[in-house]
Amino acid sequence: MDSRLAHRSREPVRPDDAAFVREAAYTRGPVHLDAAVVSSRGGFHAVNEDGYSTLDGRAPLFVVADGVSLGAMASRASSELVSRLHETLEHVALDADTVRAAVLDADRAVRRCIASRTDAKGAATVALCAGTGTSLSRWLVAWVGDCRVYRVSPEHGGSAQLLTRDDTYRHLSERPPRGASLDDPARMVGNGAVDAPNVRDVDLGRDEMLLLCSDGVHRHAAPRDIARLLRGTVPLATRCARLVEFVRERGSSDDATVLVVHRTARRQRHLVRLFALAVVIGLAAGAMVWLAGERVTAQRLPDTIFLHTAMGQP
Repeated sequence: MDSRLAHRSREPVRPDDAAFVREAAYTRGPVHLDAAVVSSRGGFHAVNEDGYSTLDGRAPLFVVADGVSLGAMASRASSELVSRLHETLEHVALDADTVRAAVLDADRAVRRCIASRTDAKGAATVALCAGTGTSLSRWLVAWVGDCRVYRVSPEHGGSAQLLTRDDTYRHLSERPPRGASLDDPARMVGNGAVDAPNVRDVDLGRDEMLLLCSDGVHRHAAPRDIARLLRGTVPLATRCARLVEFVRERGSSDDATVLVVHRTARRQRHLVRLFALAVVIGLAAGAMVWLAGERVTAQRLPDTIFLHTAMGQP
């Protein structure tokens, strides 16, 4: 099929006041994953056209999809894409070929879904990450279009590292169709415009994060902004919401979705708790010893005075 989508005019609607917010935790052996997703409808859409993992599965598989607004049934395309990828990949051994096949299968499924309701074309862009192995230190990252994946390291300062490369006409050295920009996505899922989904292996170290986001986020937040807003000790969902609020302040009126996975070690978390408890106990014990010493000194003071007086000392 032709990858071009028919243009439709859009009138602004009232922005969504209540974003979708959810947190979850995953454990595999000694490894712990915290995950959070925040998605907010933009000002030009009647419904949120981003799709995303709702964090209710057991597998370390996370997806963000962005329905193409100029196509038909954008929100249905993105939600169908996310659902199909979870159904296909959650219960199988993952490798690059399996992920590519799943994306191509989702392309056909989304086309069938839309074709059953309208003759117009619809599609979505997507980013996916899936943990492999018992340590979850190796991840498969896949994408089609301009949804992105970043890696954020724990060091203070610095920037988030972009792990994907947008499938735009500019990056693919292709001429865009009339009315389209060089920076528009040239590859999408659901309209036959993808034949080789991008897949790569990445390392994820202890205390590092993976961020998946739609273009309503990354068009308005630089890598340094992303790293600064996602680091910290407040709940992960709060940090995700902070990033969404930031892009709104920077002028984003598109749907904005942030999904973050944070890898830690249970043993490390346990040791931190034990250390904190030991410090508290040590401080309490020290306080008790000090108070006991003060009481002993107070009890002996009168005897000392009497002894000095008896010896004729003032």
